Amino acid sequence: MTLRSAHWYAGDDRNAYIHRAWMRRGVPDSAFTGRPQIAIANTASDLTPCNAHLSEVAQSVKNGVYEAGGIPLELPVVSLGETNVRPTAMLWRNMAAMATEEMLRANPIDGVVLLGGCDKTIPSLLMAAASVDLPAVVVPGGPMLTGHFRGEALGCGTDVWRLSEEVRAGTLSEAMFLKSESSMIRSKGHCNTMGTASTMALVAEALGTVIPGLAGTPAADARLLEAAHDTGRFAVQLVAEDRRPSSFLTKGSFHNAIVALAAIGGSTNAVVHLLAIAGRLRIDLTVDDFDRIGAEVPLLVNLQPAGRYLMDDLYRAGGFLAVLREVRDLLDSEALTITGRPLVEYLEDAKIWDADVITPRESPLQSHAGISVLRGSLAPGGALIKPAAASPHLLKHRGRAVVFDSIEDFHARIDDPDLDIDEDSVMVLRGCGPKGYPGMPEVSNMPLPTKLLERGVRDMVRICDGRMSGTAYGTVVLHVTPEAAAGGPLALVQTGDWISLDVRARRLDLDVPADELARRAPNQATVDGYANPRRGWERLYVDHVLQADRGADLDFLVGASGSEVRRESH
Repeated sequence: MTLRSAHWYAGDDRNAYIHRAWMRRGVPDSAFTGRPQIAIANTASDLTPCNAHLSEVAQSVKNGVYEAGGIPLELPVVSLGETNVRPTAMLWRNMAAMATEEMLRANPIDGVVLLGGCDKTIPSLLMAAASVDLPAVVVPGGPMLTGHFRGEALGCGTDVWRLSEEVRAGTLSEAMFLKSESSMIRSKGHCNTMGTASTMALVAEALGTVIPGLAGTPAADARLLEAAHDTGRFAVQLVAEDRRPSSFLTKGSFHNAIVALAAIGGSTNAVVHLLAIAGRLRIDLTVDDFDRIGAEVPLLVNLQPAGRYLMDDLYRAGGFLAVLREVRDLLDSEALTITGRPLVEYLEDAKIWDADVITPRESPLQSHAGISVLRGSLAPGGALIKPAAASPHLLKHRGRAVVFDSIEDFHARIDDPDLDIDEDSVMVLRGCGPKGYPGMPEVSNMPLPTKLLERGVRDMVRICDGRMSGTAYGTVVLHVTPEAAAGGPLALVQTGDWISLDVRARRLDLDVPADELARRAPNQATVDGYANPRRGWERLYVDHVLQADRGADLDFLVGASGSEVRRESH
């Protein structure tokens, strides 16, 4: 086969001379003659602490690529740090995907190894790879090791929410809370709970885009570097076999990802990311598929926030393949992996070594743990809830709405002693969707009022058009579609309205007569969104972003454009 990079390097004309001469810089002639050029799309950044170690991983990938006869080329790409980027990393996921896609297409490369860790990096890399459709394989950066405080394991993210609520409740001193800060992050790597980063790494393997058995390897474990080396070697083989995302990613691949998402108790954020990736491939995936496929899947992984343990426990207990082996009968047996073999072929030798961390199928943590999709007068386009992280007694509930028009409004009033709210109220936060914020931030798991925390209340029904951190927990209805800023019914809710939630019936309803709603006008601040006038990326985003039920991608990025570049630059 003719390598794609030969269109840059082959020949004796002026343009080929320019391409080779500027890239030569000490490499031999053989680097440009028949050796595949493998990009290493690296999201390492000191401002993305969970990915800071990926340059070390990249070096192992380079060694593997070179050993297999390829030429490794590190390509820094947009990196999004979940904890630091304001107003929300989700605002730039699509930009990162678009920039990576364009750089892969524009450069003389034949294949790519995708290095990601923190929440948005693996989704953006997969969106880019699906759109440019060059041979591509993912190496997840891996979770951090577990830190401890006062003799107890700390779940990164989850225990931040828990401990901060204890401070507000008066059961933990602020001094002790701050002392735990240096214990929270023990090592390199992303969050060690089943947050979005861990979820997307495992889901990427379930999709088939990671060499089976790699995802979930802790960042500090030497076996991650070994696997990165092997992936570098494998990337050269991928090019030789011309195995592209479009050649093996099917609806069955996404079926397996949804089964995996439920079995591990994964983040609701995976829904919006998988929908976006599927959209790039023009695979007909909808929010209803997550309920249809995942609702009856048992929860088998006893990890925070839905359980007790952490990611390095999952790895020692048998790892992700041991989980999938327990639900093998629910998987699509024909869905292939990046290796060209079906995912199910990798499960035979997988074993559970700690049944308290990975529970056997016959004794699950929950028998029906998949994400539920709710519809009704308050969410005609759908809304999500994660029953595994919710309080069972609140899964059917009717209560009075207490409405907040923005996250700023929420922070200003939530601890007002005169706020008319009790444990039966339904907290409603709007203006947090893709358009309204903009960017759909992780604010749906609203902290409870201090006066209720002091009375021992630890959960309430919360409803929002935004997202929730994968490390968070509670009875939270999120991704309400259409969002308030796009004219959804959420914009018409008033404090005091009655709201009914029935997860078993998959209903979310605003108990207000239709004629009364017709007379109401939405709060203009909510409809107008975060800022006007907008410029740059923010303006492009707001003008073109789709709703959550379509992955919150940009309308002009749905589908793939391939890898062809029709014009020379000289």
